[in-house]
Amino acid sequence: MPEPRYLSRADAEALAQKVLSFSTADEARVNINSATEGNTRFAVNQVSTAGDAYDANISVTSAFGKKTASATTNRFDDESLRQVVQTSERLARLVPEDPEYMGELPPQQYLPVEPFFESTANLTPEQRARAVMEITAPAARQNLISTGFLTHFAGSQAVANKRGLFAYARATGVSFTTTVRTPDGTGSGWAGGGENDFRQMNFAQLGERAIRKAELSRNPRAVEPGEWTVILEPTAVANLVNLMMFSMNARNADEGRSFFSKQGGGNKIGEKFLDERVTITTDLTDPRTVTLPFSGEGLPNAPMTWVENGVLKNLVYNRFWAARNNRQPTGFPAAYRMSGGNSSVEEMIRSTDRGLLVTRLWYIRPVDPRTILFTGLTRDGTFLIENGRITSAVKNLRWNESPIFLLNNIEMMSEPVRVNASEDGAGGAVMVPAIKARDFTFTSLSDAV
Repeated sequence: MPEPRYLSRADAEALAQKVLSFSTADEARVNINSATEGNTRFAVNQVSTAGDAYDANISVTSAFGKKTASATTNRFDDESLRQVVQTSERLARLVPEDPEYMGELPPQQYLPVEPFFESTANLTPEQRARAVMEITAPAARQNLISTGFLTHFAGSQAVANKRGLFAYARATGVSFTTTVRTPDGTGSGWAGGGENDFRQMNFAQLGERAIRKAELSRNPRAVEPGEWTVILEPTAVANLVNLMMFSMNARNADEGRSFFSKQGGGNKIGEKFLDERVTITTDLTDPRTVTLPFSGEGLPNAPMTWVENGVLKNLVYNRFWAARNNRQPTGFPAAYRMSGGNSSVEEMIRSTDRGLLVTRLWYIRPVDPRTILFTGLTRDGTFLIENGRITSAVKNLRWNESPIFLLNNIEMMSEPVRVNASEDGAGGAVMVPAIKARDFTFTSLSDAV
């Protein structure tokens, strides 16, 4: 495989300066993204497709006073660069003024971090194939059917503007999911994970987990809906906690449109709203949750405490809303770590008289933003616990629940582990624990495997 392709700092800076030299606008910003991406897909215990691709694009934002617009191109010759600048300027002259436009930032200081690891950047198709075989080979030996997707990238992002700001950082990431099913179609097990550093991935362990769940989930039985004690594995916890993190918008709260709105006006910063064992932080220096040190505007990302001992410490402020409320803009919690406990999932099971073990959640849809209430289904491994042990697989259930309710009904937690937060198991790197909680609401059964 050739060396991974993405723009170096020097090349990105030179390209940005060339683009800005074509600008006649009052303000202009250039965003440059470039990356090499590789993927391997497998089905029925064998690789089905594999490929590598390189892509790069430039987005130009132009402003005349408070009239702004953007245009994008993936062609880097001088004429194309001149045209994309002219297009953004032509559009900017046509649009109405944006009263919330804050202008471009002056040069900023950034933390010297970047989520880049050579182990991922230099990953080859042969290495991907060997990783996939750690799932497909044992699945085939046990007469099970494995499918899945392994993808990785190595790239760079740069931001520059006419006021002299320039920011550049590289990033890598690898994401993997697998679903293993029984030949009769009654059993399904899932496992997945993601890292910036490929060396942190344990494919054999993930495969073993999915295989074990597939075998255990054969011939599921129906159980009654209602309020259950649940043990949510870390991926399921992340599925829910991420919903809360994406709801932490300060403006929505201040305008009375979210759970974080305070009765009578304002927001709930400083109020206790979760179990005191819950703390959620963003730390760019943590190698397991490191993110880019700047936003698309070039705004520095900084370490942030969002929840401390159950108390709301911060909400997400963009530049406009922060200036209006005499606060500092926060950046967005694209990666975060939630505090945990010292219990294992096995200990949680042993402590449970009757409950459900849930692998992950999917088909998640909003119900009520004021309580962050969502609905969805369990999937790929839901099990009945009786008298401290798993006694059978159960049919999947529809749930109606809020992460706020979950994080107020905690009974036990494990150490936090790195998972991907989205329901498809990709993207959104976070560290969360498994949680045992009471009174989790299931509303109906689902026959889907």
